Amino acid sequence: MSIGSNSPEDERPFPDVSEENRPSVGRALKQARIAAGLTVDSISGSTRVRIAIVRAIEADDFAPCGGDVYARGHIRTLAKAVGLDPEPLLAQFAAEHGGGRPAPTPAAPLFEAERIRPERRGPNWTAAMVAAIVVVVGFVGFTALKGGGDDAKQPVAEGPAPTTGKPASPTPKESKPGKTPAPSDSAIAAAPQDKVTVQVSAVGGRSWISAKDHNGRMLFDGLLKQGDSKTFQDSTKINLILGDAGAIQLYVNGKKIEDQFRPGAVERLTYTKGDPEVG
Repeated sequence: MSIGSNSPEDERPFPDVSEENRPSVGRALKQARIAAGLTVDSISGSTRVRIAIVRAIEADDFAPCGGDVYARGHIRTLAKAVGLDPEPLLAQFAAEHGGGRPAPTPAAPLFEAERIRPERRGPNWTAAMVAAIVVVVGFVGFTALKGGGDDAKQPVAEGPAPTTGKPASPTPKESKPGKTPAPSDSAIAAAPQDKVTVQVSAVGGRSWISAKDHNGRMLFDGLLKQGDSKTFQDSTKINLILGDAGAIQLYVNGKKIEDQFRPGAVERLTYTKGDPEVG
């Protein structure tokens, strides 16, 4: 199959008729896939490029890729999978689309199969439980302090010769309120209950991310290198787009998100004050 020459125009003494007849980038990829006896499903499974995007690229529709940078990456991956040299296809794509490498476009719906978490509604039982614990601990501490004061005064009223060791008896009682147990959920209790807090860490490699608040205002749009971390906070919700979700570790309202994201997968997520859900 002929993809066409990449020689500059000024080096051709005569027009190259074959270039006029060469297939488009998408058609070349589709013809090579069919010639290799591969299906769209098999290509998607081996490259981890979603089926909808494979079909769109083969139809020369690169809009679902989310920008030229992602489109070039998908073209390179699919070309290698069907046995084509990706460089001529990338050069043809650059010539037909201006050759630019713009930054990823945030806030655009990149994929149709992205997940959006529903907002939870109902009473905030976690806040109520924390408030109840604080009241109980405060009452116990007050009772201990009051009882200790009475014990300290009693030897003076009843005994003519109080010993020097008795005033020290309230000491262990006063120390009890300070020894409040610190379970693993203490981090959640310390987090603001009236806000949603999301921490994004690039632990498995670099990844482009985009973050918005509930009003659609951009909080961050850029590339996180491996080891970098960003924290976002809003009164209602945080909207995220992860370019490589498999490289990202999320902490929402003080809890680690245990979802297993695939490397290279793009995820769009929404978190609220009630997340992560219990159960």
